[in-house]
Amino acid sequence: MESYHTIYRGGSGEITEKKSRFIADVFPVSSEEEAMLYLEETRKKYWDARHHCWAYVVGRTPCMERMSDDGEPAGTAGKPILEVIRGNHLTDVFVVVTRYFGGTLLGTGGLVRAYTEAAAEGLRQSSIIEKIHGSRLRISTDYTLLGKIQYMIGQRGLHLADSIYTEKVDLEVLVPDAEEKAFREEITEGTGGKAGIETIEECWFADTEDGLRVFQE
Repeated sequence: MESYHTIYRGGSGEITEKKSRFIADVFPVSSEEEAMLYLEETRKKYWDARHHCWAYVVGRTPCMERMSDDGEPAGTAGKPILEVIRGNHLTDVFVVVTRYFGGTLLGTGGLVRAYTEAAAEGLRQSSIIEKIHGSRLRISTDYTLLGKIQYMIGQRGLHLADSIYTEKVDLEVLVPDAEEKAFREEITEGTGGKAGIETIEECWFADTEDGLRVFQE
């Protein structure tokens, strides 16, 4: 099944280490240009902070990755942030961690831990979803077969996107690519070929905090 994890809604998290504040802001992005716009917004928001360290991952197979220590010792900020993104298997995400210096040096190990923990806290405050590639199918049936078709949909755990009731019933179902062939065969066999089934569109879809969402990519 073709799928990937990404950010549906960004968030913000903060930790304190020896009086230094580390504020992580997370944004869903689809390009480097979009990530850099968010970076500029963050710099303006926290204009008096010492460092704005960041990393992003955009795209899939291959993905594009970049990171910045923004004046921190090399490898102590951008890389830990990037590793947190990688560890959560995310793409199309930008994380920037702003540091307000608290007066005490943390050392390289302390900085790595702090930027790692801040980035992880930012992701915990964000909404992560799994986008699945599949098709929106329309199943047309009379009312006598409705219950049977609904049962087959439920048994497979598929998402029912819409139901239209007129003199017949049209059910719109979101089906992952890997399941489409078997599901079509099951509908055809289970209804004796009496239910029509057609593809409306290919799409990405996901369960979100706002309910089922369809994405065009």
